[in-house]
Amino acid sequence: MGASVREADKRLVVALDIGGTKIAGAVVDAQGRVYAKVRLPADRRDHRQSVAQVVRAARQAVSACGAQWSAIEAAGAAVPGIYFTSTGEVWAPNLPGWERVPLRRILEAELGLPAVVDSDRSACVLGEQWLGAARDLTDVVFLTVGTGIGAGILTGGRICRGAEGIAGAVGWLPLSPQPCELYRAVGCFEAEAAGPAVARRGQELAARTAGRLLDLAGGRADRITAEIVVEAARQGDEPARQVLAETGRWLGRGLAALVSLLNPQLIVLGGGLMQAADLLLEEARREMLAWAQPLAARSVRIELSHLGEDAALLGAARLALERNYVG
Repeated sequence: MGASVREADKRLVVALDIGGTKIAGAVVDAQGRVYAKVRLPADRRDHRQSVAQVVRAARQAVSACGAQWSAIEAAGAAVPGIYFTSTGEVWAPNLPGWERVPLRRILEAELGLPAVVDSDRSACVLGEQWLGAARDLTDVVFLTVGTGIGAGILTGGRICRGAEGIAGAVGWLPLSPQPCELYRAVGCFEAEAAGPAVARRGQELAARTAGRLLDLAGGRADRITAEIVVEAARQGDEPARQVLAETGRWLGRGLAALVSLLNPQLIVLGGGLMQAADLLLEEARREMLAWAQPLAARSVRIELSHLGEDAALLGAARLALERNYVG
């Protein structure tokens, strides 16, 4: 962030990370240096307003770094959903009205630049391979564990997108033989190992017994969030620690499925729930080793993201820089 744009490599791109609550934009060079970064709240009134915010973030990032538009060679965007490569359209269920939005065409028309779009899952794994925990590796999974669960998959050095761009929807891994309505709505792995699962278990526990969880929620079990469970666990509350341990075991089973199916060199963990990695990752590793194919389990490394919230943004920059990338 400290370098001057006058010192930049001549190859500059504008990168965009589109989320359900925020839109980040940055100017990045071919070495991964970031010259300016802006963050705007996502306009959730309708898709036209939120797409306009995406364009605004790109323009503000370029303006903030002092570069001329003629110096920007392309734009890359990471989206929270499915990108249909055949049409350039985006489906993003967490953004109102984002059903088959022709984002690539809009960005090219509004910015006057070639544009590349992909899922945030793909962008995250590319970002970590370029500048983060997975440098120079060819077989990597980036697992996002937050409000939901999804995976960016790099196999043999190529991004795995699937026939319809849906590959990586691993929240739907069937880890239990007992289906329920929640599994049908969001998928079994996501229902048991994402942030809302921590909140749900905390609420169920507090409804049965008084304790620190209920105190932190002001006496209202229905107000318990994943953040409150983590805070209680850090204060030494044993029931809260057990909630996170159980969540860690479910996470480990999902990791085992990924390890056995894909035999990755590395699984990178990111997302909001990984702020509590010290409270659940040991249990997850133990469970993964118990369930996964033994040789694959012994060889895989599991690490936290090195790039944090910038993983998708830097992955979008890489997509823009390598516009002919077909991995």
